[in-house]
Amino acid sequence: MSIGVTMLNNTNYLKGLLFGVFGMLILTYCTPVKAKPSIKGTAFEQITCLADNIYWEARNQPVRGMFAVAFVVDNRVSDKRYPDTYCEVIQQGPTRPSWKDKTIVFPVKNRCQFSWYCDGKGDDIPSYDREVYKIAVEISRIIFFGQYNEDITYGATHYHANYVFPAWRKTKTKTLIVGDHIFYRWEQSKAK
Repeated sequence: MSIGVTMLNNTNYLKGLLFGVFGMLILTYCTPVKAKPSIKGTAFEQITCLADNIYWEARNQPVRGMFAVAFVVDNRVSDKRYPDTYCEVIQQGPTRPSWKDKTIVFPVKNRCQFSWYCDGKGDDIPSYDREVYKIAVEISRIIFFGQYNEDITYGATHYHANYVFPAWRKTKTKTLIVGDHIFYRWEQSKAK
């Protein structure tokens, strides 16, 4: 008889645990905060694009630097000179048709707005960096859903590593240095 009671208690325990986990997932992923109205595509697609960009551009930076990279993309989405979504901003750059199928296009190597996107290397997240990628995903969610509105970059639309010296930097206003990235704002920017 005690075995039946123990099994019943274990069943109830498991049901409670499952409902608790399910409830936590609902609260985590179904936040009531409204997404920006200009977002096209699914929230999952946009968050994934932004997380990938944060990871590949700032995985070796402090969390503040990861947020700064996310704000640059967010600021570009809000700027009329750039595309309207996170994915479009990140994937912006010249393309070329496939030699096999002219309807398929590929980004021109090393000519993208964000270098990792068209560097010719694979974009799979290494298993040893899964925890860093989880941070990038969480930052992406926070930015996408507008839960962190203090733009630490002061409107930056550009950045570069401190060991390169792009010509465009002379035409922009420096706003922030974090980690080994320097951030700039394009002053002529008008909101969409």
